[in-house]
Amino acid sequence: MVNEQTNICDNVVVWDGDTNTWTPPAGYLMLVQETTPAKNWVWNFNTEVWELVVDGLGGIDYTWDGTYLVTTEPEPPAPIQPVVDGAQTL
Repeated sequence: MVNEQTNICDNVVVWDGDTNTWTPPAGYLMLVQETTPAKNWVWNFNTEVWELVVDGLGGIDYTWDGTYLVTTEPEPPAPIQPVVDGAQTL
């Protein structure tokens, strides 16, 4: 349920699309979660940076840009790489 005023996904509901059994509130765009592309943060191991990539499902608080649901979560911090000084026997 994307609020047409804010373009923010306010809710996720289970609905079969039949307006005879339920009518969505006015001012909401109804998107099918399983088929609506969503951009989420994904770590790129080659470049070692976080990238917004079409991956997974959108949800509550995602922004609708007309094509994608985009996470509003801030970019995560880079993973901490272990530091090794010398050899280690396992």
